[in-house]
Amino acid sequence: MLRAFFSSATGMKAQETLLDVTANNLANVNTNGFKRSHVDFADLLYSSVRKAGAETSQGQNAPVGLQIGSGARATGTTKLFTPGTLQQTGNPTDFAIEGDGFFKVQNAGGDVRYTRDGAFRADNTGQLVTVNGYILDPAITVPDGATDVSVGNDGTVSAMVAGVQANLGQIQLARFLNPAGLSDEGNNLYAVTAASGAEVLGTPGQNGIGTIMGGYLEKSNVEVVTELVSLITAQRAYEVNSRAIRAGDEMLSNTNQIVR
Repeated sequence: MLRAFFSSATGMKAQETLLDVTANNLANVNTNGFKRSHVDFADLLYSSVRKAGAETSQGQNAPVGLQIGSGARATGTTKLFTPGTLQQTGNPTDFAIEGDGFFKVQNAGGDVRYTRDGAFRADNTGQLVTVNGYILDPAITVPDGATDVSVGNDGTVSAMVAGVQANLGQIQLARFLNPAGLSDEGNNLYAVTAASGAEVLGTPGQNGIGTIMGGYLEKSNVEVVTELVSLITAQRAYEVNSRAIRAGDEMLSNTNQIVR
């Protein structure tokens, strides 16, 4: 009977994890470039009372076994890199990636990160940086007095400087063999891990890398309805597991009364 208590407790903990992840998804429904997470679950070890195929009598074997599970656990959270909707902003330094790829950025200390948030701004030196100050890599500098800044689908950034059309540089995008293996660092940033593999830099629009749209931002790919369904599912599963514990407690109580 105590086995049911512990199995139900693991189920309740698993649903708490699902609730936490769902709450984070909903909290970031308006975060630029945010990608929703999905929780993966697995059943725990089984106690084998009798193995399938065990001999029951001479010349006879059991067609099925008798195994009792120990509950469930969360094994990981998977980032789902489905595209978010593109929102037109009219800001020439807002870049959206249409397809696969990440912007490569780095801070003053040289720490490299990756992001789908293309809300770039010119700092006091004219370099394009994220709202947290991470510099776009390769660096793009907008000269003082430049007008009509624009970006092509291939990442080429140009502007009018002193009445002349000038090429300011080209944005490169990074791809990964397993983007779900990237580490979330907060501030819309990801870091490379052994699971993600090394970066593969390339020109937008080539070799499977997405293209860039200027004046747009990619919004979150969170679907509120889907998350609300997940929320309800987690709540109901939590309640059912708690009822299993209550049922076990009542059965133990009845047994105790019989003994008395």
